[in-house]
Amino acid sequence: MQGQALLPYTLELDATQLEQQGLMLAEEAAQLARFQQYELALPRAKLATQLAPQTSQAWAILGSLYLQTDEVDRAISALERAQEFDRENPSIFFALGSAHFQKQRYGRAVEQIEAGLKLQPDVPGALFDLGNAYYMLEKFSDAIAQYEQALAKDQTFWPAVNNIGLIEYERGDIETAIAKWQTAIDIDPEAAEPQLAVAVAWWARGQQERGLRIGEAALRLDPRYGDLEFLKENLWGDRLIADTKKFFQTPRIQAMLAQSGVSAPNSNFP
Repeated sequence: MQGQALLPYTLELDATQLEQQGLMLAEEAAQLARFQQYELALPRAKLATQLAPQTSQAWAILGSLYLQTDEVDRAISALERAQEFDRENPSIFFALGSAHFQKQRYGRAVEQIEAGLKLQPDVPGALFDLGNAYYMLEKFSDAIAQYEQALAKDQTFWPAVNNIGLIEYERGDIETAIAKWQTAIDIDPEAAEPQLAVAVAWWARGQQERGLRIGEAALRLDPRYGDLEFLKENLWGDRLIADTKKFFQTPRIQAMLAQSGVSAPNSNFP
């Protein structure tokens, strides 16, 4: 009897099973991201898009992870893929708006966030982000309107009040700015940003002891606000930055910054 060689066996992979496995990996990645374990989450999310390339969920999770890890161009690419498969998910529009904002494409950010708000109108964070995009486009009235809507949805949302103060300071209405920052402080007494802003405003208006005392307390709460670049990232405008730079050059605040390990601003800061 003549023997016969075994034929090679090829395992047939079911497309539905692959997709389900991909979605499970995507969910694992999302869970890891909630604990900020991005190095573990990213490989799972990437594999999820390979196993389930026609699903919005896998691409959306990958895009959000890229956004969290500051890979903004990759985030936009992944989120746009997610949007191809799901045009009814407002979270994808909001994430794309955030990504375009980070790339300083403020008009594109407005388009994406507004599209998301048409699907889900009552999201304070999205309304706030839309306000920020309008702010950067110098559409100040539109920005304030969005901040006020965010606050109407969530009365504890102090950043919305704070940013109205930022706009009013740039427009020269210092009294209104101070009032808004004080309201933000009343909402959250542990919020360092409005405390520092109001400290600078009082100091610039001649109430130096009051301003220094409040400013020292603010910097104790969060030393990051002693960095002018950090303040610019938080949308502090030119007028307020100029006054803050002078405030930071006072001996008492320089001592606070030194204790916090923050370098005092030099005279060449723009």
